[in-house]
Amino acid sequence: MSIWDAIILGIVEGLTEFLPVSSTGHLTIAAKLLGQKIDDPAVTAFTAVIQFGAIAAVVLFMWKDISRYAVAWFRGLRHPEYRGEFDHRMGWFVIVGSLPICVIGFLAKDIISGPLRSMWWVAGSLIVWSFFMVAAEKLGSKTRPLTRITLIDAIVMGLIQCLALIPGVSRSGATITAGLFRGLDRVASTRMAFLLGIPALVGAAVFELKDALGGDIGPVPLLVGTIVSFVVGYASVAWLIRFVAKHSTSIFAFYRVLLGVVILLLLATSTITAT
Repeated sequence: MSIWDAIILGIVEGLTEFLPVSSTGHLTIAAKLLGQKIDDPAVTAFTAVIQFGAIAAVVLFMWKDISRYAVAWFRGLRHPEYRGEFDHRMGWFVIVGSLPICVIGFLAKDIISGPLRSMWWVAGSLIVWSFFMVAAEKLGSKTRPLTRITLIDAIVMGLIQCLALIPGVSRSGATITAGLFRGLDRVASTRMAFLLGIPALVGAAVFELKDALGGDIGPVPLLVGTIVSFVVGYASVAWLIRFVAKHSTSIFAFYRVLLGVVILLLLATSTITAT
């Protein structure tokens, strides 16, 4: 992998990690167009590890909230009188909501990095999940702010987040959609999606680091891709929070369907291959 390839993939990761359009799907498409073997373990690991940049971006963006939740969570462990506070409960919500994808991601690693790394899966998932996103916008009440989130909300969003292990679904798209179905407003759903994404992405990146460094890609492209994804990711996160405050996420669904249809046409005409 050249430095330019790493830069392009870092840009794609930063732009799409927290938008509900599937970063894995877009990275798979980008890697395919760059001539990379998308089902190669080293390439799969590379796309997972450069998520470190996006993780750092969202942690920096939400640092005040994250540090407040962490302090309150630890304080509640030592002092029972603080356990009813929202910030303490949020710490538990993030922990509990993050467990499903960590467990399922570990158990299904070979399937995720193997058979699911196909352009057919990417195209189909992009299209199918778009209908759930539109339904959530139409059916969700969108009346509850983040301060009214419950443990059930966190569990449901955490379980639905597991669907993002299928390339094309989108981790943020899955969790935001689940939050909207549960009645959370768009900003609350998006912020919770960011928080649930941190443990999931860290786990995936750490787990894949060995394969990424042990393959033919090398540490320099890996570092470049990670730095680029951080810079672009921070801008993407900041933009998305402002966007969902005033606009529907359905626009992303329309884009997903269009992209999925284009991929299907390219596959059907043998312009591109599935892997």
